[in-house]
Amino acid sequence: MKKTIKNTAKEKVSKAMNTTKSMVIKANEFALNTTETAVTETIAVTAQWQTVADKALKGGLKLAANQQDLVFETLVSIKGQLKNSKKRFKKLVA
Repeated sequence: MKKTIKNTAKEKVSKAMNTTKSMVIKANEFALNTTETAVTETIAVTAQWQTVADKALKGGLKLAANQQDLVFETLVSIKGQLKNSKKRFKKLVA
């Protein structure tokens, strides 16, 4: 009878170990698949945001260039107006 109890106990422990091992393998596979999916989606979203950032940066640089041109055009215009005002002021005072 002791042999039967020992064999039964060994069988139950072995079965429990196999079940545990199987569950751990399934949990590990699930974790790996989930991680792979998350990383893949993160890479895809990051690529999309890089495209958006690239467009924004190019647009921002274009806007800065336009603003710089506008500033220089305004300065040239002001310079011309100051020259004309100086000539007029000289005529009034002289």
